[in-house]
Amino acid sequence: MTPLDPPASASIHTLLLEMVRANASDLHLVPGHPPMYRVHGELLPSDLPPTTTADVESMLFQVVPEALRERLRTALNLDFSVDLPADDGARHRFRGNAFRAQGAYCGCFRHIPETIPSFEWMGFPKRVAEEIAELTNGLVIVTGITGSGKSTTLAGIVSLLIDRGGNRIITVEEPIEYIYARTERSVVTQREVGIDCDSFYNGLKFGLRQDPDVILVGEIRDRETAQMALSAAETGHVILATMHTKDAKGAVSRFVDLFEPTTHDDIRAQLAFNLRYVIAQHLLPSAKPGEKRALALETMLVNNPVRAGIKLGKLEAIESAIQTGRADGMIRLDDSIQALLAMGKISAETARRFAKSPDSVTRQPDPRA
Repeated sequence: MTPLDPPASASIHTLLLEMVRANASDLHLVPGHPPMYRVHGELLPSDLPPTTTADVESMLFQVVPEALRERLRTALNLDFSVDLPADDGARHRFRGNAFRAQGAYCGCFRHIPETIPSFEWMGFPKRVAEEIAELTNGLVIVTGITGSGKSTTLAGIVSLLIDRGGNRIITVEEPIEYIYARTERSVVTQREVGIDCDSFYNGLKFGLRQDPDVILVGEIRDRETAQMALSAAETGHVILATMHTKDAKGAVSRFVDLFEPTTHDDIRAQLAFNLRYVIAQHLLPSAKPGEKRALALETMLVNNPVRAGIKLGKLEAIESAIQTGRADGMIRLDDSIQALLAMGKISAETARRFAKSPDSVTRQPDPRA
């Protein structure tokens, strides 16, 4: 058997547990294709025959929580979590997404590690995490495409806050991913959209009545949630959230664009006052086949030049402020990529493909400098 060769009679439970054994991040179930796994960024087929529409539908209904099964019958998209026991007594969690394509059910599952990885393992600068953990108010956005490690970064920051103690933390997630252990140092409640609350907006709205210090919002994707996040940050809370953009300045423009054009000036002014950090993440293919992907990132600390760029709606000024913000601890994406290239973690081809200025990161440093 190959590493991606579960038994021919594999059930959804077998396929999910095979993900863990094969160190795969994702499982794809699409009628007409065999079950497919993503291992270190590479999409690989299992040796099973192609699934049918009935196969995939049956598998999804086996693992979708009972409280959400009726929604699965009517919704075009559904996020949920799966918790499975393994033979060795361990439990494994997965984030699932069920959706329709050409009228047929499809599914995608992501394995959530049992323990939150260290910042060193992630490749995330602990200095940045510690600076965020020191905040007493304001909005922090972690952005990037799907699968760029946003949830893992935020889980690491929440874990750091828990360990420091004295924090009342609320998470609103769709679905709940990492489970935080109970400690005497902090109080954490985790709410799942669709099971514990109706929406990110409602979870955030009612969370403000639960004496929070920090609220993690799984995703800001509508005007109501964005406005509530801004208001919460303005009234003395730390709000941690994700968005889907490719860079830091894109998060600013995307946030503002959630609102009516007639309100953009007011929203930019409010955002400039309350935004503290934007972190844009990219997981890049390793230079060594079979090894985990490398994290490249751009960090934008909202200093005076960035604040002015946000308020005036000048994205070029924000980009320039990041370029010149090293003294304030900002990290340019191309510098992050250059460092990964110098350490041999990514190839020159990958560096050129993801860098904002490809020529600048592929030049090796002059040893005489």
